[in-house]
Amino acid sequence: MSKAIIKLSETLHTKEVEVDPQSNTIILGDRNVTLEQSSLEAPISGTVYGALLNYSGELEALGSSLTKEPYKQPPKAPVLYIKPVNTITGFKSSIPLPEDTSHLQVGASLGIVIGKKATRVTEEKALDHVLGYTIVNDVSIPHESLYRPAIKQKARDKFCPVGPWIIERDAIADPNKLTITVFVNDELKQKNTTANLIRPVSQLISEISGFMTLFEGDVLLVGVPEIPPLVKEGDRVRIEIDGIGYLENTVK
Repeated sequence: MSKAIIKLSETLHTKEVEVDPQSNTIILGDRNVTLEQSSLEAPISGTVYGALLNYSGELEALGSSLTKEPYKQPPKAPVLYIKPVNTITGFKSSIPLPEDTSHLQVGASLGIVIGKKATRVTEEKALDHVLGYTIVNDVSIPHESLYRPAIKQKARDKFCPVGPWIIERDAIADPNKLTITVFVNDELKQKNTTANLIRPVSQLISEISGFMTLFEGDVLLVGVPEIPPLVKEGDRVRIEIDGIGYLENTVK
């Protein structure tokens, strides 16, 4: 069992509980409740920051294009974007498919939840500022441009499912060795590991906090693996991360 933070639907505040990520159950008082029996909202409250091009496979897939205009060279610092508050939604909620779009892109990511203010922290102290970890689906409309802010493609309503909970930091022995899998309608579509991050968790926190403060409650997405799956109307998306559990949503 591990400590976790959940937000029950129609409640104003989060709640600390014990969960079992293996059986995906929550202890509520004297009851064991499964995720399928639960009604949960996104357990986060701060700003969600995403990191682009943080998987080695992403850079390999782009190949020589990064040395041409307008990039000229691979990025030397984290490439960041924001998922605004309108995008945040929870476990089992629907992901809206825009009328002018046939497919959406699944962005399976480990979410680092900040526990205390982080300003210019060292890599050695970075994890001291982490509250815990969650699962995030950084949904996007497929697009190719990486040098213009993809607001229209990434900032649609409910384009950032988060959950099902925030698992305590100490429940994860090494956030840089977590397998991430994506299933669409129970069919395996993607499998990768945070061992392939270009900037591991501590380095990412340290580099970002070197030029901007991360506050308690903020969430940092470590990145999305290369070749993200595409989904269409009616598809059920399930993202699993070792030691944390699973996040499931349906495209409607």
